Amino acid sequence: MLGGDGWLSQLIPDRLILTAFLWLNYLVAAIFAISEVMRSRTSQGSIAWLLSLVLLPFPTTILYAIFGLKFFDEYAALQTHSGRELRRAGAGKVSILDLPTSAEWPVLSNVSQLPFLAGNDAELLIDGAATFKSIFDGISRAQSSVLVQFYIIRDDELGREFASRLIERAQAGVAVHLLYDDVGCFWLPRAYKRRLREAGVKVAGFNQRHRILRLLGPTRINYRNHRKMLLIDGKEAWTGGLNVGNEYMGLSPIFGRWRDTHVRVAGPAALAAALTFREDWQWATGEVLTPDVPSPIPVAGPQPVLVMPTGPADMLEDCAIAFNEVIARAERRLWIVSPYFVPDVDMQTSLYAAAMRGVDVRVLVPQKPDHRLVWLASIAHANRMVNHGVKIYRYTQGFLHQKVILVDDRIAGVGTVNFDNRSFRINFEITLWFTHEKMIGEVGDMLEEDFAASHLLTTQERASQPVAMRFLSEAARLLSPVL
Repeated sequence: MLGGDGWLSQLIPDRLILTAFLWLNYLVAAIFAISEVMRSRTSQGSIAWLLSLVLLPFPTTILYAIFGLKFFDEYAALQTHSGRELRRAGAGKVSILDLPTSAEWPVLSNVSQLPFLAGNDAELLIDGAATFKSIFDGISRAQSSVLVQFYIIRDDELGREFASRLIERAQAGVAVHLLYDDVGCFWLPRAYKRRLREAGVKVAGFNQRHRILRLLGPTRINYRNHRKMLLIDGKEAWTGGLNVGNEYMGLSPIFGRWRDTHVRVAGPAALAAALTFREDWQWATGEVLTPDVPSPIPVAGPQPVLVMPTGPADMLEDCAIAFNEVIARAERRLWIVSPYFVPDVDMQTSLYAAAMRGVDVRVLVPQKPDHRLVWLASIAHANRMVNHGVKIYRYTQGFLHQKVILVDDRIAGVGTVNFDNRSFRINFEITLWFTHEKMIGEVGDMLEEDFAASHLLTTQERASQPVAMRFLSEAARLLSPVL
């Protein structure tokens, strides 16, 4: 083990046990190496893993179990057989399939495995007060089903009100299902979940059925369900950046205003979002939920909407492919908002190319950090962007957490995807894409206000950064693939 035996022998003084441990670790390293070769997506990452497994099998085997292993073949099969193709055919039969918009954005439609659906109304929800008023009003309207999933749920004032709203509907005979992420809700008390269950709410953790994942930790620690969705009666859907907790209402004494964006859609797109929830629920519990499909499917407005779920079970790097496609088609403006801006080489190249062809490329990031290591890495990436013509804005009126992209006057995306490797390749995420002029205009106006409340990073400011800060940020940047 290239010198590793010495300190291991201090931990395991019995020579026989130590030898058995070492040989077992070599065997596990060999199995992991074969797995990496067979499941490799990028040669650079795989070569790094393989070299580490060969040269330093311990503790690389532990790190690989946490960050390298994937056990999502079952989820991929579930997606194949969950009815997406039937939904595509059914959409055409009832005239909710928007063929022109799907043809204009074929990559997004193929990534989503779902078409743009016509007949929707969409409402942009800015910050926590507007978002949770809309969500709570929606829950109170539910007559048959409430499907809910959040990455983080707090047992605080907002979290308890949220629970009370779900309990009221469950006791009124509505089928209520709540799905939470094991990592994001690690500190959520059992009493909170027990209260919901005793009131008739079905509650599940995303990985609760997959014991080997809970033991080894690859999805429990690394692969997370980062989606935030609420779905009512198959008619309305909410998604965006907000979780359930007081800080998302701007009540944190550390962050102050929590600048975030959610969106509510009513119409056929809500059915596509519900399909994503049902796939997640089946993975988590093994239970197949009966679709709540209104008849006739309601037409709520004139807007086409595409629901794009992505995650580590995808056969390709679907989320990255979709965002690269949208960025590559920008002609006039490309505005990106993300609290965690840690782009990989492909994304950096796409942004540089857009700036070189004269596109107004702006990236809005927070001035305040909530995850310091990611914040440091984003500083390094921002510095490089500024040197290549990309405008970096830092939001100064609180903490920025929204995930929004706007391209020209053609398309806008609102959802849960951060501009980093974790969202593009590791987490389960969801994005709603809009092409109607009403939503495009509202997103543009919203971002204009956000840029006005921000500070533009200059090359002079970048050059004047302390050497220690630049060193730390560049060091953090090296961890970009796992941040």
